[in-house]
Amino acid sequence: MPLADFVHLRVHTAYSLSAGAIPTKELVAMCKAERMPAVAVTDTGNLFGALEVATTCAASGIQPIIGCEIALEHNGASEGSRPERGFCEPDRIVLLVQNEAGYRNLLKLVSRSYLAGEAPTEPSITFSDLARASEGLLCLAGGPRGPIGRFLAEGQAVAAETVLTELADLFPNRLYVELMRHGTPEEARTEAGLVELAYRHGLPLVATNDAYFPDRDFYEAHDALLCVAETTVVADQERKRLTPHHFFRSAAEMRELFADLPEACDNTLAIARRCSFIPQPRQPILPAFPTADGIDDETALRRAARVGLDERLARFEISETAATPYRERLEFELDTIVGMGFAGYFLIVSDIIQWASARASRSVPGVGREPARSSPGR
Repeated sequence: MPLADFVHLRVHTAYSLSAGAIPTKELVAMCKAERMPAVAVTDTGNLFGALEVATTCAASGIQPIIGCEIALEHNGASEGSRPERGFCEPDRIVLLVQNEAGYRNLLKLVSRSYLAGEAPTEPSITFSDLARASEGLLCLAGGPRGPIGRFLAEGQAVAAETVLTELADLFPNRLYVELMRHGTPEEARTEAGLVELAYRHGLPLVATNDAYFPDRDFYEAHDALLCVAETTVVADQERKRLTPHHFFRSAAEMRELFADLPEACDNTLAIARRCSFIPQPRQPILPAFPTADGIDDETALRRAARVGLDERLARFEISETAATPYRERLEFELDTIVGMGFAGYFLIVSDIIQWASARASRSVPGVGREPARSSPGR
């Protein structure tokens, strides 16, 4: 039986927090049922599930494509027509990993989006960030929610073409003009312009379906999930909404949907062939936790935990007999933590919490708790 002639390049798993509703194992099962040889996971703004998806897919004979839907700040071409920076929703593009260099660059870009931004704005990157870290990455231009589609929707054809050429320069032979057909007004307004620009500049088209949930029957449950995430209600007409078509369509449905542009589906397979990187499991790398007297992590953790328990037992005047179950439970928990190799991790987290608590107590009178007296020798 032949493999499917389409693969999904825009999938949001449960790691797209409070938005995606496709568990990794279910994604693999759907790919196998559809005989799709590959699948790209493009969670919103993060790579939390990259390793899990890669190992699970590979173990099932499916080629994983690591990617991310990332927010892109409006670039200089739009400054004359946009609100001030920080007061408008960013554009969306998808970056897909071709090789190890691309994976490392995508890690840098995702980290940059969180470190450079300021709350409460959404983590995002700039065109300058892309210029410094585009090697080894394929770019899907974002369809109607991308920078090109946004300008086309606003009737700014010249600005749209300018952004297209900028992206093409950043991703030579690695830029794809993305088309979506979920039935939204934005898609209807921008598709003709996207196709025309792609043909004029000799850029390939690619068909995607922005999959957030497994099948049509899941739409109402997913809609409720969006309400929970945004603390709103289903009846609210101003809230974020998706369509019943934002599900994991079959290859046959996608071929039928894009019957007039078969090359857009063909290119999903071409992209899959260009992406050959699978991240490998590695041991966690934690910073060293030096102590004042040079004791090892395990000893420091056990000492601090026992001192802390002694202080609490004394505070509540617990007798030694009554304290026995607490001491036994503490030793069980310590043995578990040490056995898993997490002694240093717990010491680091303890240090951060104590520092934050002390800082809060000094900066705002009455706020924060007194730092724990059972410091592990720092």
